[in-house]
Amino acid sequence: MELHDVWFVLIAVLWTGYFFLEGFDFGIGVLTKLLARDRKERRVLINTIGPVWDGNEVWLLSAGGATFAAFPEWYATLFSGFYLPLLVILLCLIVRGVAFEYRAKRPEERWQANWEHAIFWTSLIPAVLWGVAFGNIVRGVKIDADMEYVGNLWDLLNPYAILGGLVTLSLFTFHGAVFAALKTVGDIRARARGLAVKLGLATAVLALGFLVWTQADNGNVRSLVAMIIAVVSLVLAIAAVSAGREGWSFAFSGVTIAAAVAMLFLTLFPNVMPSSLSDAWNLTVSNASSSPYTLKIMTWCAGIATPVVLLYQGWTYWVFRKRIGTHHIADAH
Repeated sequence: MELHDVWFVLIAVLWTGYFFLEGFDFGIGVLTKLLARDRKERRVLINTIGPVWDGNEVWLLSAGGATFAAFPEWYATLFSGFYLPLLVILLCLIVRGVAFEYRAKRPEERWQANWEHAIFWTSLIPAVLWGVAFGNIVRGVKIDADMEYVGNLWDLLNPYAILGGLVTLSLFTFHGAVFAALKTVGDIRARARGLAVKLGLATAVLALGFLVWTQADNGNVRSLVAMIIAVVSLVLAIAAVSAGREGWSFAFSGVTIAAAVAMLFLTLFPNVMPSSLSDAWNLTVSNASSSPYTLKIMTWCAGIATPVVLLYQGWTYWVFRKRIGTHHIADAH
């Protein structure tokens, strides 16, 4: 296996980590409107991710940085062609971070309500747009012989990509509902379980359609195996949360996300960004990659830094592992 193949796999792992961790972040943000009945319950939900949401975004920075360094042609084509949706995602992440920090800075009801609206929308919009973006990457976009995107914004809003956006939104919201059930106590926990079952069933329908479509268009034997794992894991996650086994459900929903991301990358390989105009103009792991020397240096740096990041993030989740409820929330905010 060449180093550019290794880095293709590593980038897939980074995106898997991001969608697994930020996925329930986005889900919790959406659930502040779907699950919480009052301001105290919304604060409970926000507090479940309060200590970890910013650390989860490190995976996005790592995935983007690794793509820039390992596959500069892929990075250039992707970020120029998808400039507007990626800019919207970036703005949402900025506003979302500010909303988490500023919401409780003032006691006025209107002030807090406005930031809560911001948390909802800046969680929902990226959850959709990431699915649209990856749907287009897998489907292929208009790339010419100079490795430049020559399409427009409307080309990105095709039925396959829109279905991908609905899948990521429903899957992340289901993942968040399971996380809410895992991290809370009392009535909100019971309602989170019930909502998770309903969201899981809707997700199963959407995801099955999207994965089958993906397999039919670009699939192979390896992607078929990943698809089967994703579907089975999702069914097990729904069954587990229905039985009150939130820990197992969260694990299975995580496997679902990992298997789905693996399927998308397996359908891509050896391409990193197919051209819908000509197969000869596809960006591949070889023609879009950096030099072997650059990849070698990156591999050594990643081997040293990654274990430290994983240990620190794992320690953070361990410290903040306990459940919370409305009785932990002071009436002041």
